[in-house]
Amino acid sequence: MVKKLEMLPAKDVDLSSVKYEHEVVKAPHLTGFVFRFFVRILELPLIGPAIMTHLKKDNKIDQLLRHTVIPEGPMFKPEYPPRETEPGVVVLDEDGSPASRVESALKCLPQYDPSKSWEDSSLPFRYWKIRDYAHAYRSGKVTPSMVAERIISVIEENCRIKPPAPLLISFAAAEVRKQAAASTQRFEAGNLPFDCIGNPLSILDGIFIAIKDDIDLYPHPSKGASTWMHEVRTVKEDAICVSRLRSCGVIFVGKANMHEFGMGTTGNNPNYGTTRNPHAPDRYTGGSSSGPAAIVASGICSAALGTDGGGCAKILKAGSVRIPSSLCGVVGLKSNYGRTSMQGSLCDSGTVEIIGPIASSVEDIMLVYAAILGASPENRISLRPSPPCLPALSLDDSDILGSLRIGKYTAWFNDVHSTEVSDKCEDALNLLTKAHGCEIIEIVIPELHEMRTAHVVSIGSECLSSLNADCEDGKGVKSTYDTRTSMVLFRSFTAADYIAAQRIRRRIMHYHMEIFKKVDIIVTPTTGMTAPKIPPSALQSGETDMQTTAYLMRFIIAGNLLGLPAISVPVGYDKSGLPIGLQVIGRPWAEATILRIASAVERLCGESKKRPLQYHDVLRSN
Repeated sequence: MVKKLEMLPAKDVDLSSVKYEHEVVKAPHLTGFVFRFFVRILELPLIGPAIMTHLKKDNKIDQLLRHTVIPEGPMFKPEYPPRETEPGVVVLDEDGSPASRVESALKCLPQYDPSKSWEDSSLPFRYWKIRDYAHAYRSGKVTPSMVAERIISVIEENCRIKPPAPLLISFAAAEVRKQAAASTQRFEAGNLPFDCIGNPLSILDGIFIAIKDDIDLYPHPSKGASTWMHEVRTVKEDAICVSRLRSCGVIFVGKANMHEFGMGTTGNNPNYGTTRNPHAPDRYTGGSSSGPAAIVASGICSAALGTDGGGCAKILKAGSVRIPSSLCGVVGLKSNYGRTSMQGSLCDSGTVEIIGPIASSVEDIMLVYAAILGASPENRISLRPSPPCLPALSLDDSDILGSLRIGKYTAWFNDVHSTEVSDKCEDALNLLTKAHGCEIIEIVIPELHEMRTAHVVSIGSECLSSLNADCEDGKGVKSTYDTRTSMVLFRSFTAADYIAAQRIRRRIMHYHMEIFKKVDIIVTPTTGMTAPKIPPSALQSGETDMQTTAYLMRFIIAGNLLGLPAISVPVGYDKSGLPIGLQVIGRPWAEATILRIASAVERLCGESKKRPLQYHDVLRSN
């Protein structure tokens, strides 16, 4: 007999009585032979379910899902109240061409003279921006084909590393050269004045971008970094987001590495090799978009596309673009659910999944985001989104920044593995308030443990519903051991568990909408720790380390479960030189606000950027 618990309706919860509880995950950390043996035991009838039941009981999962009355109705997809357009923005034409949206985004950016950066070699380390590449191409200093040869050389060298640590798992040098030659020809055509050479398709023409292996990039297969997904799903054309970038002249270098099926937060991948963190090759990049973040951080690509969110049709999204962006010291954007089309990806039926751009700067994020945005027609109708906007950074926005109210849940904010993380993020907030007069407001977010449980049940159940048929057909044993561990957990969830998770989603949405009546954004560290070390024994068979996962996912879940816009921006380094990121979570459809704040933080904290140990200057290589 188990005593029944009853939740108060969310609207009646007394926030003053809420006390923060540190998350304690009770699960073993296993690698190597012991991990492989443990997975085989988990997959046995009777014994495996008994072990999983014990683990779920220890973590109070069944108590919440099966023995608690939750008064709210289920919310299967995020539901948002209508909202007004943000101040100081440029509205983008969702129905216009990607190139025209990129042109509008370009006009939003502050004044910048690329020639000064090109000519002054004494400047401290900085990443080349998309505008630097455009200047170099238009002034004839370099061509896309020349840059392509440098990138091909770096990628081929990376492929020879032992043990394998690939940035890309699908790469064709001939395809890269073909795209670069076409771009070079566009820059050389015609007889236009200096700095206006040729007829480039947009400022993104000749810009090199990597695509995560769960997004279709024809003619490459989409494997989800598995060894078998391409056998059951054929790529016949580009994903919508890829086709939009291609129409702007982007050059695609190939399919970037990732945690298999996105079922992890570290980027570990025994199938092809684990991508290493450019700042410390003995540490993880974070995941699941490990390859996209690393290839940007290492200077090879100006940007990359990853995926971010919750569960989806063919793939689990435990991780995000924000985790690897934070651990690799770059910028990662998760736009609002429904803002970008998922058609042509392994996540094209996901509930809260989105395409997420990664770049070295906020302005480059804005240019790529402008190209790929555009919701599917059904989402435009059902979600009733406000029009997509970008902040007009080209104008004086000090008044807008000064009027913003920043929400901070201090107890949650400080619940990190090392105080270096929270201290650096606190320093960034202090700089922001000192420079612009932003107001910091203390907030309380109830039921964070319940939110975490609802998240894993939602994404796990949706992933299982799509992968299970193939797994039962013999593909499951070809998956990595950590994927197989996750599948055992997901099979233990019932339909009633899934409904309970959606009831919790509605409660968590209510709390956040109430908070956003008092504040404009919520700030947290992006991750609760810097890049974790890679155990050598985990390279061959993977690992299960739920304590590390808990620290990496601690602040990510609200954006995933509720589909809210969020961005990670670098704010400094710990004593070991490992990057730390600040996360900004916005109101529904408020991408312009979080981009504005991220840009301000970048200006205040960006002068101290460190050159990664593994960095390649492919634009001005001697």
